[in-house]
Amino acid sequence: MTKTSDNALWMSGNEALALGAFEAGVKVASGYPGTPSTEILENLCTYEGVYTEWAPNEKVGLEVAIGACFAGVRALATMKHVGVNVAADPLFTASYTGVCGGLVLVTADDPEMHSSQNEQDNRNYAFAAKLPMFEPSDPMEAKEMLKAAFEMSEELDTPVMLRITTRVAHVKGVVSRGEKTVSHASCGISKVPAKLVMLPSIARKRREVVEERMRTCRELVETASYNRIETGDTKRGFITSGVSYLYVKEAFPEAAVLKLGVCWPLPEQKIRDFAASVEELYIVEELDPFLETHIKAMGIACHGKDCIPNMGELNTAIVREAIDPGSTKKIFAPIELPPRPPNMCAGCPHRGIFFNLSRMKVFVSGDIGCYTLGFLPPLSAMDACVCMGASVSMAHGMAKALGEDSHNKVVSVIGDSTFIHSGITGLINTVYNNSASTLIILDNRITAMTGQQPNPASGSTIKGEAAHVLDIEALCRAVGVKHVFVVNPHDVPETRRVLKEAVELTEPSVVISRAPCVLLPEMKLRKPVSYFTNQENCVGCMSCIRLGCPAISWTTFEEGEAERRGYKKSQKGISKIDEIVCNDCGQCASLCKFKAITRKEE
Repeated sequence: MTKTSDNALWMSGNEALALGAFEAGVKVASGYPGTPSTEILENLCTYEGVYTEWAPNEKVGLEVAIGACFAGVRALATMKHVGVNVAADPLFTASYTGVCGGLVLVTADDPEMHSSQNEQDNRNYAFAAKLPMFEPSDPMEAKEMLKAAFEMSEELDTPVMLRITTRVAHVKGVVSRGEKTVSHASCGISKVPAKLVMLPSIARKRREVVEERMRTCRELVETASYNRIETGDTKRGFITSGVSYLYVKEAFPEAAVLKLGVCWPLPEQKIRDFAASVEELYIVEELDPFLETHIKAMGIACHGKDCIPNMGELNTAIVREAIDPGSTKKIFAPIELPPRPPNMCAGCPHRGIFFNLSRMKVFVSGDIGCYTLGFLPPLSAMDACVCMGASVSMAHGMAKALGEDSHNKVVSVIGDSTFIHSGITGLINTVYNNSASTLIILDNRITAMTGQQPNPASGSTIKGEAAHVLDIEALCRAVGVKHVFVVNPHDVPETRRVLKEAVELTEPSVVISRAPCVLLPEMKLRKPVSYFTNQENCVGCMSCIRLGCPAISWTTFEEGEAERRGYKKSQKGISKIDEIVCNDCGQCASLCKFKAITRKEE
């Protein structure tokens, strides 16, 4: 966040949402970190008077927010798009209960899958759960729409969803400070079981309330300021929402546009009036033909996914080219960017685990986190990855499918935060149904992939305050695991010995790989020491190279160079360690049998 004047700030969409939550009078905010949503709570926790927390998973986060709103305060839940899948159970029923204080769920969708395992359009959740949804186009709109969402939530007695995408979350824009609003509800617990206890007999009555609420909402959105017609050339008109609106305005600045700030429910009469005013109608939206499908269901002819891509992000060039083929050749020249392949950090504790797994005859059921990079060469040690927590349950299923006599061993790998998120229940199931599979918990003391957020095993809260540290070993034993091992993954040979022992067991086993993430502040403040290659001892075995560490490079000898430099004629090259990049983990040294890699002391 950058201050541009006393009342104007230079903010990202996520920073603006945090400001909007503060100005809306939010008292409780909970969620789970996930790109592109993470920075909302990270910024909101800096505001006075707002309780913020990282929950173990998105379902818990939304349930915390629901509980807070039942107590009469405004509450916010934040998560990325796949997190709504986890939170869907309470979400759909909260649509029936309604609210006491305002309740808003922010879903951050990720078109193009910049940091996600799938590409989904969460506007469909608003439709399926019968909830109104806002969709801002820029940071200023994000702030103001969040405030409007809380007003709507209390006015209509409903949870409200607000959808952003990666571009809106991370783009920067000028945001003006506003006045703090006041909740229409009063803080305090009121016992209203006929509204909040969803037994079938009550839920059937509340279902009627939901339908009546949506009828009222449809009337409201017809005149809502966020659904606006921008006049222009009527030869070609556009209906759009979210960041797609900006692409349309850049590609066709002269055209008439109906901008939908509330993308569900739709303002049907406004859409009909706009469609009748233009000769040709285009629906421009990212991912699913959500608007297009509902507009066509109204009997309105329009173009949409017959020309606009239904996969990946849009941009100005794509939109213009899709509608006016050939028009972008002179306007938008493509820029070739150098490739930047992802890699685990130098000194990453996960590298030692995957190096060992790559040399064991096991099927590796993986999970969501930095360690998913174990799939990439040269480690190439992950064979499946579906969603948060699935590694444990899938490994159990595979072990049962293969049978006890199978020579195929199955190992699941999961991070500490992901294990807490949704891996614990899988482990309980593994023990309960007695599966001969091994779970490796990569405990690096933090939620690393999303930017170093603490979790229940880290010992601190979102504000950096001290918190109880979850005892993962005790938890595993408490659910019935008899064989629990703890290893230092930087000691590669010893880790391999323990992994082999665990995998050979005919009962459930857990290996906890414990070493802190190298990007933690306390790791960065260590004394500046590193390893270096004593090239006189290097025999070119390439054991260190196979770790895939970015600090280690390989020089291939040209013909005759080995002899000229005093090496064996058969040696193909030598390794070298960049001492600036090295993070002093020692994995390479533990592999080197020729004492060519040495720790450089101060």
